[in-house]
Amino acid sequence: MPDVSPLSDAVLAEAVAALPNWERHGDALVRTVELDDFPAAMAFLVRVGFVAEQHGHHPEIANVYTRVTLRLTTHDAGNRITENDVALARALDRLAF
Repeated sequence: MPDVSPLSDAVLAEAVAALPNWERHGDALVRTVELDDFPAAMAFLVRVGFVAEQHGHHPEIANVYTRVTLRLTTHDAGNRITENDVALARALDRLAF
């Protein structure tokens, strides 16, 4: 079972600095992606789903037309940011946008 310990503020600050496409919003990592059109947004969501499933960690997702917002937090850690969130953010950044 993966470690679900919340990251310390120092470790979290370092992790966020290494994830330029993500921002810390309270106790979550958040990224908004703007795609060319609605079908591209839906295709992106499918790719996100497969990557998330591989990681056994699933983001909160919001979609409005061409804009997709991903929010990562670990519910088992009291809705705080863990290494699992950082690892999934890195993996999602490797998707072709």
